[in-house]
Amino acid sequence: MNRREIGKVTALTNPLSGHGTAVHVAEVAIARLHAHGIEVNEIIGDDAQDARHLAAAAIERGTDALVATGGDGVISNALQVLAGTDIPLGIIPAGTGNDHAREFGIPTKDPEAAADIVADGWTQTIDLGRIRDGNGQDKWFGTVAAAGFDSLVTDRANRMSWPHGRLRYYVAMLAELTQLRMLPFRLVLDGTREIDTDITLAAFGNTRSYGGGLLICPDADYTDGLLDITMAHSASRTKFVRLFPTVLKGTHVQLDEVTTERAKTIHVECPGINVYADGDYACPLPAELSAVPGALRILRPKM
Repeated sequence: MNRREIGKVTALTNPLSGHGTAVHVAEVAIARLHAHGIEVNEIIGDDAQDARHLAAAAIERGTDALVATGGDGVISNALQVLAGTDIPLGIIPAGTGNDHAREFGIPTKDPEAAADIVADGWTQTIDLGRIRDGNGQDKWFGTVAAAGFDSLVTDRANRMSWPHGRLRYYVAMLAELTQLRMLPFRLVLDGTREIDTDITLAAFGNTRSYGGGLLICPDADYTDGLLDITMAHSASRTKFVRLFPTVLKGTHVQLDEVTTERAKTIHVECPGINVYADGDYACPLPAELSAVPGALRILRPKM
């Protein structure tokens, strides 16, 4: 880890995160940063594209860090402009999942403590995942990319107007469970090893968890230059439901119906299936996923 002086930061806030609590969380964190003598430039985009534009402009003008307040979605926005730069990411958690914050030991319920971590200035260089779609467009991700059952649930939830919040996701999950089926995936690992298999879901982890602490890739290491792959091979609804409690502990990888792999690059195909990363839509398959070593600097507690 390295330490840098933090004198001026850009604060990016998603006002919709945490059911609207992110604005208050940001105010608390910014007050704490001011108490440390840090200058704060606040930006709130009208939408994701506007937020990225404002963040990129702030980096161009000069800032010691980009501090994202919200959930994994706003962090995903930040990653699109920070990847490959020397500007570190600071995190003030205010979302429902907060998987980035969990992974890097950042308190999820204490914005002042999270702001103190930014002020302390300890950075670690980590890998990022990158998704390249069929048109050559790239999307960066920090935690997990998922395709199959997970992405079908999210597709369905995004089409629903009711109910709201997490309940909509649970309703969508129950609906997809009634239609659970094996999906014909083709994966090519590192350009040499081909896997043709019928599975219900595939997850590609730069870090261990998604969905608010589900350890879908329990052995993932964000400094090894590789993505961990977890695949579930059962179309039995009973077995699939029984899988969920084991994912909380990461013990699902010991089950016969789950296999794992590890690779630097993975070409992924499956007709009609989308990829989501850090909880956000990325692209339809086919796509190439890869680990990019040392692509991000992140502000975190000193280890």
